[in-house]
Amino acid sequence: MRCFTVLGPSQTGKSTLVEKLGLLEGQPRKSASPYGLSVTEFEFGNEEWCALDTPGTNEALAHVQDALLASDACVLCVSPVPDEAVLAAPYLKAIEASGTPCILFVNRMDEPRERLRDVVAALQDYSNHPLVLRQIPIRDGDKIIGSCDLISERAWRYREGQTSALFELPESVIDREHEARTELLEHLSEFDDWLLEELIEDREPASDAIYSISKRVLSENKIIPVLVGAASHSNGILRLMKALRHDAPRVEALRTRLAAAAGISDTTLSAVSFHAHHRPSVGKTVLVRALQNGVKQGAALGGAGLGALQDPANGRPIASTTPVPGQVFAAVKSDHLIVPSLLTANATVAPPEWTAPPTPMLERILVPESERDETKLSETLAKLSETDRGLKVMQEEGTGAQLVCAQGPVHLRDLCRTLSDVFHVQVSEQSPSPVYRETISKSSDVHYRHRKQTGGAGQFADVKLSVHPNERGGGFTFAETVKGGAVPRNFIPAVEAGAREAMDKGPLGFKVIDVGVMLTDGQHHSVDSSEYAFRTAGKMGVRQALSQASSVLMQPIFRVEIHIPSIYSGSLVPIVSTLKGQVLGFDRDEGAKGWDIFRALVPGSALDDLARSLRSATQGIGYFSKSFDHFEELYGKEAQSVITAHGAHANEH
Repeated sequence: MRCFTVLGPSQTGKSTLVEKLGLLEGQPRKSASPYGLSVTEFEFGNEEWCALDTPGTNEALAHVQDALLASDACVLCVSPVPDEAVLAAPYLKAIEASGTPCILFVNRMDEPRERLRDVVAALQDYSNHPLVLRQIPIRDGDKIIGSCDLISERAWRYREGQTSALFELPESVIDREHEARTELLEHLSEFDDWLLEELIEDREPASDAIYSISKRVLSENKIIPVLVGAASHSNGILRLMKALRHDAPRVEALRTRLAAAAGISDTTLSAVSFHAHHRPSVGKTVLVRALQNGVKQGAALGGAGLGALQDPANGRPIASTTPVPGQVFAAVKSDHLIVPSLLTANATVAPPEWTAPPTPMLERILVPESERDETKLSETLAKLSETDRGLKVMQEEGTGAQLVCAQGPVHLRDLCRTLSDVFHVQVSEQSPSPVYRETISKSSDVHYRHRKQTGGAGQFADVKLSVHPNERGGGFTFAETVKGGAVPRNFIPAVEAGAREAMDKGPLGFKVIDVGVMLTDGQHHSVDSSEYAFRTAGKMGVRQALSQASSVLMQPIFRVEIHIPSIYSGSLVPIVSTLKGQVLGFDRDEGAKGWDIFRALVPGSALDDLARSLRSATQGIGYFSKSFDHFEELYGKEAQSVITAHGAHANEH
């Protein structure tokens, strides 16, 4: 079986394209996962094929990357509008990082649009690989009536719902065809010395030789050929499928590529897992592609025995046969399989780094509607994070509530639907609170005596303490200058422990940071003093001192790295400024043509707004990663509103 991924922005006709490809020589078999990945199996040219139709939202990019991991080649489906080329930028970035041979298909060519060369030029801004026309459209006025193959130089007239018919190339197209063919041959000659010599000697190379060179250049991932059509009318579909059949490499090339990336022998690489989802009453279902013989039910794969195998398109068991190299199958009762991963018989190997999904930007607390679902929610989210690497699950600091980090609102909505439909857990969502801290702005001295008589031995501890602000990032420090044994040495650690406890909650209601405590003097009683008494004295004394030391609210500041196509970089400066952030600068992204990495410092309270503004300003393409940088003071009405809200929230609990 041969396998390819169809990817690209939404509204470019990917699903229609896959449907039409599957119908070329019979009836396809199709299924879809809850994550939006569709698997279509069909026959063409006496071979079995599997098309992986990926979701078009940028929030599902993790699933797109995982599909590429199992694909011999891919088809990037794009719009015929040059201004929409930027929407394909994330997909070109993923394709180039993966090293997957690609054919670019400009769809919806039936709609009157700008020139094809303008579309290709706009897309070239985001591709290190040359985008090379293999076809040009043939127009009659504003209407595209067919296409011309630049290698065979044959023209094909489109027919509604049918394969195209051969016809004579119109004279009006001949000059354009010669120009485009010359460009194609020049690109191919960069990778073939024989062809270069033929062109230099002004000899006309044979079409068969050019086809052979084109096939090799695609399989070696040197160029991205460009084909055109209109899937909704079945135009250009057969030509695309023939290109996949003749030019796309086979599963052996994929096995070699993946093994080299992982640093393992290709003889030991048995399969690759690339998608997983949960089904009611079935459990975890893992989609796997066999890369060589020997993968079958009960056989060792990934360090344990494989469970039952099913056809991913119709769910029927395939236990009676052994999957052939290249075949895609669904494994159930194989929970040991991690997705995505490279699989040998005895081990699970981590996938290449390029499969790492973008950092989730949307953080939300999920609250179960019934108390009995609280434990179930935690277990369920852990399961879902195993099958969706774009999702991160953690607990909110302070409350312990379930905090999920999703790629965006669509991703979050799909997560909540899966919780409801598959696991029957109903949840509501709410925004988490930024993690605030407090510190002091001046020093304070206190003399605190802890005395308690309850019958028998009492409690007595007397301490003199001085608290002072530490430098930013200095944390908590403790020191003592006690002389003459006023506080016995064995009780001083207890005073420090009590002082540390006092840092858990300051006068404003938040954890206290960057404060130093000095024990200067004290008294003890030979009978009633104890570690407990001095710990209590240290805690209560420091609390009293903090209340006298002019507390200041501290807000978290995050360092963010924003990844965006370069055309959007200028729009980020006002966005960051509006959010009271600080622009640090930007550089070209060396790993992705046409992209910038924009750096800034942003308050934690503004991260949600940054994600929202970034999606709006970049048509959902831009994303950021964040790391905590430091705390800084927050004053005025904004600080007071935070303190008031925190107090009200604490009273509720």
